[in-house]
Amino acid sequence: MKTVITNGIVLTMDQDRTMYPKGYVVLDEGKILQAGPMEELGAALPGMGRHQVLDAGRAIVMPGMVNTHCHLGMVPFRGLGDDCKDRLRVFLLPMEQKAMDAEMAVASSRYAICELLLAGVTTVLDMYYFEEQIAQVMDEMGIRGIAGQTVMEEGACDLASVEDALAYGEAAVKRYKDHPRVSCCLAPHGTTTCSPRTLQRAYEIDRQYGQPFTLHTAEMDYEMAQLRESYGCTPIQFLDRLGVLGPGTVAAHCIQLTEEDIRLLREKGGRVSHCIASNTKAAKGVAPIPRLLAQGVPVGLGTDGPASGNTLDLFTQMRFCANFHKNENRDRSLFPAGDIVAMATIGGAKALGLDGVTGSIEPGKEADIVLVETDSANMFPVYDPYSALVYSAGSANVKDVFVAGERLVADKKLTKADLKGIRRDLKERMERSAFGEMGEMV
Repeated sequence: MKTVITNGIVLTMDQDRTMYPKGYVVLDEGKILQAGPMEELGAALPGMGRHQVLDAGRAIVMPGMVNTHCHLGMVPFRGLGDDCKDRLRVFLLPMEQKAMDAEMAVASSRYAICELLLAGVTTVLDMYYFEEQIAQVMDEMGIRGIAGQTVMEEGACDLASVEDALAYGEAAVKRYKDHPRVSCCLAPHGTTTCSPRTLQRAYEIDRQYGQPFTLHTAEMDYEMAQLRESYGCTPIQFLDRLGVLGPGTVAAHCIQLTEEDIRLLREKGGRVSHCIASNTKAAKGVAPIPRLLAQGVPVGLGTDGPASGNTLDLFTQMRFCANFHKNENRDRSLFPAGDIVAMATIGGAKALGLDGVTGSIEPGKEADIVLVETDSANMFPVYDPYSALVYSAGSANVKDVFVAGERLVADKKLTKADLKGIRRDLKERMERSAFGEMGEMV
């Protein structure tokens, strides 16, 4: 049965940024059938057959948002040592070894996906451990996702060796290669935590199966220094020398880029995941996103993990993106709100190579749709819906969420998941682990 969403402020995010101030969208068999102004709906309805109507009530109807860099399994770390200078070594790495196992990662990821869906995120690229199990959770929860298996030279909490991680990751890639919503990839941790050969092998596997190749890049001061001292180059130049900078490469963070790096990203077809909230919280700096976009490099928004950016919603990222870049460049007119909404939707889809599937409301694309209500106190008046999304809206304003035509959030409640039960399960697992002692340490 078709679903007809009516009386919405429809932002298509297509190439022309077509907007219908009072519009409709038709969903059919998981796809977008058509969209247009309400005055044209009457003529279209007779040929639609059986259908149900969802009155948007002047909600903003937009494409589902795309989170291009996340660590779903790290919900238990949220709030641990937020203001600690050496949080990575004091809290994160020790706790991963002590308390992170497959069951904890699965419970955390299930909770994180609830958070994503309730915030209007319909697609996520995850990068953590136990990713075959995480792919199963993505499938079960209904989200569109890419499960990226972390690969690094040092023994991780799931697999002790690079060989094991590569084999595990490739098996997961093969298992999910034909799934309509979920896929897997190999995700090397970073330029200094993987050997050159490990990076090349992971890239070869990802490209063989048409999956994105993603890693942390140009993020840390020590990373910049180590590559400069060992190879005489920047992280982006290092990736290029290895032959792993290409159209499938999604470089997360990219805070410290030279003009040569930007040129290489443009020429080789690299993409960037911009994690402004976690980067600025950690005082790492602000990536040169205006220069990247000016050179035609695809850029999407990412939240990073709940330990780094604390929230998994892209409303936070959009507002931080606007405020920090305007302030950094001393230019209030920089980054009009429409450009930022584009990064959260079609820009993220392009970064992940999914722009033919999702990221805009266009006939034939998957019906990944979000309704953001305008009834709440913070959403009046709406002069410019793009501005309302970037500067006024928050995850609490997300009313309905569709992924592949399935309504996963209805009237601000999950339809397929018991959030209270999922939270209770995760809390109990944390209390039985070393996380149960963390309250005494912070």
